[in-house]
Amino acid sequence: MAADGLNWFTVLLVAAVFLLTHCAVKRWARARDRARLPAGPRRWPLIGSLPGLGSGARLPPHLLLSAMAETYGSVSSLYLGSRLLVVLNGFEAVRDALQRSADVFSDRPTIPLITIITQRKGIVFAPYGLVWKEQRRFSLSILRHFGFGKLDLEPKILEELKMVKSQLSKAVGTAFSPCHVINNAVSNIICSMCLGKRFDYDDEEFKSILHLIARGMKLASNSPAMLINVFPVLRYLPFGPFKEVAQTVKDVTLFLKKIIAEHRQTMDPENPRDFIDFYLKEVDCEIQRNQNTSFSEDYLFYIIGDLFVAGTDTTSNTLLWAILIMASHPEVQEQVHREIMAVIGESRLPSYKDRHHMPFTEATIMEIQRMTTVVPLAIPHMASETVEFKGYTIPKGSIVIANLWSVHRDPSRWEQPDEFNPSRFLDTDGNIVKNEAFMPFGIGKRICMGEQMAKMELFLIFSSLLQSFFFKLPETNDAPNMTGRFGLTLSPHPFKIIPVKR
Repeated sequence: MAADGLNWFTVLLVAAVFLLTHCAVKRWARARDRARLPAGPRRWPLIGSLPGLGSGARLPPHLLLSAMAETYGSVSSLYLGSRLLVVLNGFEAVRDALQRSADVFSDRPTIPLITIITQRKGIVFAPYGLVWKEQRRFSLSILRHFGFGKLDLEPKILEELKMVKSQLSKAVGTAFSPCHVINNAVSNIICSMCLGKRFDYDDEEFKSILHLIARGMKLASNSPAMLINVFPVLRYLPFGPFKEVAQTVKDVTLFLKKIIAEHRQTMDPENPRDFIDFYLKEVDCEIQRNQNTSFSEDYLFYIIGDLFVAGTDTTSNTLLWAILIMASHPEVQEQVHREIMAVIGESRLPSYKDRHHMPFTEATIMEIQRMTTVVPLAIPHMASETVEFKGYTIPKGSIVIANLWSVHRDPSRWEQPDEFNPSRFLDTDGNIVKNEAFMPFGIGKRICMGEQMAKMELFLIFSSLLQSFFFKLPETNDAPNMTGRFGLTLSPHPFKIIPVKR
């Protein structure tokens, strides 16, 4: 009996020692991993690292995160509430994460405000995986059918250019804000592909589309609404921006689902008219083949939302920056015009094929994209597993911010990076030079799906406008504000230019 008791005591003692040792090892491992996290400002309970940012917190986020590299290095960290953010600054850190370690860093985090709007579906914000790959591949195939990245798309772009030029011609010699006419034109190009038609700029349905996009973009960059990301429970508050988030989601849902329902009623499966018809046809085929398909009218709703937001705001803001920068650099504007006259002349419209013979114009567009970086912090990535990166431990689930602004201003990759100089993209013979650190559409597996379309729009619209107009700034003592307004994109502050007919 005593022996049995001793045996049980021994077993319990060994088990206790094992358990305590196991717990101690786990605590040691957690402490070791914490010690190997990238450095960053002090973390405070509940509110995270915001107080530790000091006076830098007043900077726009892309400049704040760029400044962190000076203190903490190219890979740093901070906390939003209890959520760890890993910040990548400079070309090497961003390239190594998003391209060389793409399988680990291609996922998307669950961000409360974005999740409320997108439900983690669509193309832009959906998690990395088989569903995302399937949906992206099919969406690209539809867009290519409609000329995405091909010369077939030119007529749609040139048709909108007629409207832009008409509006600018009416404003010749007067101070004019080009914002609405550029937004309208770029949005209509997306409408022609997704909805099968373009709209008159006074059309009420078209105005509704633009109004809903504008509201969504404003809310997504609204500081009070952004508090939902730190304290998700705020989404239920029935006042202020929190109430407006819920109302905007409801309005967008009703609007887009109405359009999809109208397409469902009028579509001819043998003759699809646009993106929605093609997708609905695929939904029906997939349901017949596979009841567990990811294709559905619900998923289509989120893809259409992605196409409108991603295809409108980035390109229109780049074009607005282009007009403002050309007005601020008349000598560059004149050099572009001389090349346009030499290659295209006055009598015909530009073609996308002309870009091969217009290296200075192409270099100027690239330099505008580098200087402005309209999506400065890209779309947040997430570590899909715990990984060793650049000597640090990046825990699974960490939000990863790729600071593309810092890449485009990296002094190790660009000479005098804060200077506007299109010639940096040209060799001594005047040919385009590629630079690995030029990534306005991102890099890796999450590179922007609309890159080819955006390049075509930028070249055709930019060269056509400078073919017909000279842009100058109003004669005031105030220089234009070139810092930009930070939101989901970096847009220019409201400005006016004076178009002069060539």
